Amino acid sequence: MHQYIKNLFIFMPLLFSFSFSNTDDNINTLLAFLLFSILTSSVYIFNDLLDIKEDRAHPTKKNRPLAKGSVSKKSAVLLILLLCSSSLLLSFVLNSTLFFVLLTYFILNIFYSIKLKHIAVLDIFIIATGFVLRLFAGWAVTDIELSMWIILMTFLLALFLALAKRRDDVLLSLEGQETRKNIDGYNLEFVNASMVLMAGVVIMSYILYTISPEVTKRLDSNYLYLTSFFVILGVIRYMQITFVEENSGNPTKIVIEDKFLKLTILSWLICFIGIVKLI
Repeated sequence: MHQYIKNLFIFMPLLFSFSFSNTDDNINTLLAFLLFSILTSSVYIFNDLLDIKEDRAHPTKKNRPLAKGSVSKKSAVLLILLLCSSSLLLSFVLNSTLFFVLLTYFILNIFYSIKLKHIAVLDIFIIATGFVLRLFAGWAVTDIELSMWIILMTFLLALFLALAKRRDDVLLSLEGQETRKNIDGYNLEFVNASMVLMAGVVIMSYILYTISPEVTKRLDSNYLYLTSFFVILGVIRYMQITFVEENSGNPTKIVIEDKFLKLTILSWLICFIGIVKLI
């Protein structure tokens, strides 16, 4: 269930535009979140169906239903068809643009699961693109204009988290556990350097977002840059979890379980809303 946290990015257009007063937008965004969650469920099952052998060799993924044999392959295929067809059909009824966003996500991830995830570097770019498509799903049902900064920050942050996840795979491979075919395209030096690069670019992009004339005028505030402190703190904390604690295999689980990170995200949200509404 923790995987559905990723789909909260669908609410980002509402959050960064402060358009919560529009009931239709709120309801449509919630529906888009539910439909996207149904579709991603079918993608996760399809990916697990192809990765049964690799998952059985993984210390935590071996407990997944398909890997441990508690769910049959036939049942998995039927569930995939049911989930993806219902999600795409309902999205078409709700909003044709949302349908095409979901269809793009589905096709991209099918190719990812079959072949593209085995190509180093391209795999993490596809993961990051999936997060951007979540933003466009939120835009599709609200017509709220997406700032270029939000798109860039989402893409870069997703790359950062995907690299952290690959670092965990590299560490497992160094222990003799080959869990991914593309792991030869990564090593600790490359992943560590890439993460540091992405961390710096994410922080700089967020700062530029908070001081951009477009954003300060739209939100009527010149003090959004103060929220950068929490972004910097959050990124550094995640790097500590990755490099010091060496626990970066499941980003969504980390966000849920790490108290420091949860407090930082909550503080950022309160500070962001407080500055826009009160200052």
